[in-house]
Amino acid sequence: MSNNREAASSRRLPARTLAAVGFGLTLFAGVTFADDHGGAMELSNGSIIGSTCMGCHGFEGKGSGNIPQLAGLPAEVTAGKMLAYKSDSLEGTVMNRIAKGYSDEEIQAVSEFFANQ
Repeated sequence: MSNNREAASSRRLPARTLAAVGFGLTLFAGVTFADDHGGAMELSNGSIIGSTCMGCHGFEGKGSGNIPQLAGLPAEVTAGKMLAYKSDSLEGTVMNRIAKGYSDEEIQAVSEFFANQ
């Protein structure tokens, strides 16, 4: 039994390697999303942040189950809600904590990104 554990632990990747792979995949996702015209979208702050939102809000922000769609919403609507979450004037499950991690400029950038989806 001990030999199996030692063999398994020797095959594990270091945490730094896993973090680098995850970061690389996030960047790759931000670069490879296509715009409405089928061309590659440029890598921008909004697209990088937006790629992290898609884990809950669905591919390209098109919604996922009970989690609302972000794609196509006017930037003012998304930014307004994010700023309300950030200031705790709107209650959410995790969005208050998430919104506090972004500057107002980053919130505007991601809001514009989803408005153009």
